[in-house]
Amino acid sequence: MVPSRPQPRISAESIDGGELHKFLFEGLPVRGMLVRLTGAWTEMLQRREAAGGYPEPVRRLLGEMSAAAVLMQSNIKFNGALILQMQGDGPVNLAVAEVQPDLALRATAKVQGEVASDAGIEAMLNVHGKGRCAITLDPKDRQPGQQPYQGVVPLHGDHHEPLQQLAQVLEHYMLQSEQLDTRLILAADDQVAAGLLIQRLPVKGEHNLAGSAGGADEDQIGRNEDYLRIATLASTLKREELLNLDVDTLLRRLFWEEDLRRFPAQTGEDGPRFACTCSADRVARMLHGLGHDEVQSIIAERGEVEVGCDFCGAQYHFDAVDVAKLFIPAADQGPGSGTVQ
Repeated sequence: MVPSRPQPRISAESIDGGELHKFLFEGLPVRGMLVRLTGAWTEMLQRREAAGGYPEPVRRLLGEMSAAAVLMQSNIKFNGALILQMQGDGPVNLAVAEVQPDLALRATAKVQGEVASDAGIEAMLNVHGKGRCAITLDPKDRQPGQQPYQGVVPLHGDHHEPLQQLAQVLEHYMLQSEQLDTRLILAADDQVAAGLLIQRLPVKGEHNLAGSAGGADEDQIGRNEDYLRIATLASTLKREELLNLDVDTLLRRLFWEEDLRRFPAQTGEDGPRFACTCSADRVARMLHGLGHDEVQSIIAERGEVEVGCDFCGAQYHFDAVDVAKLFIPAADQGPGSGTVQ
């Protein structure tokens, strides 16, 4: 491992990170999930304070993206990272939320201009119509030559109308990519990021939770009465209710006439929580990839190389000795010398 001096970091796991709830509508081709990010979300915001933080609309967008990414990761069987990315041509150049299979998550954004206090997605990311939403599935054990799967949609609807809410963008994505009706309700403030997902599935009963629906069911898109009824009920959920009500109260208010089968909540170490995958080794590999001359030019100009993690704020420092070891062939290094793995 290459010597470095990262600043002290908060523990990678927050036991009070949040909670995820899954449920079925008994006997109906509909399932639901509800996520509340608490400690995980406030920790991500606190880590950005040293760098000036984010404007309120960007915090709201990142919180909604974090909640949505947890819901989408939990909705699939995939051994790898799900990366939800918004990229555009407005003052917010990039926003990213990444969730691992164990629900460890992190998020960041790049803001390059002034963001109005009432800015929506169009004003932040889609000023000239070039904004895009991408969902990437990156396998954990990727084989040589294997590329991550990525789906991309523009930030407008079928009639080229601008979409102002993240939930609308993701509902459109799910309909286009999975041919499944989906209703998403998302909300975030500085304390909680939360989301409710309702989805129609072709198969009734127990197979819903596993997503083993089988063949296409395109004739039912937008027409299934059970899904439409439940989606309509979900749409009555107010932002303040999603952020402030406990899960039992919220589900009871929305679906008191429905037969819900709930599954054990995922909390603590089994639930959503903040964790960053940055490390000195990863930074060292990145510097090695830049090449000897490029890195040495930085050392000559600044005396050291400093690299900060956009997700967690950790700072990694490499002086001239550290950098020299990066480019020593492994065979020439003595026992105990640092190497880039």
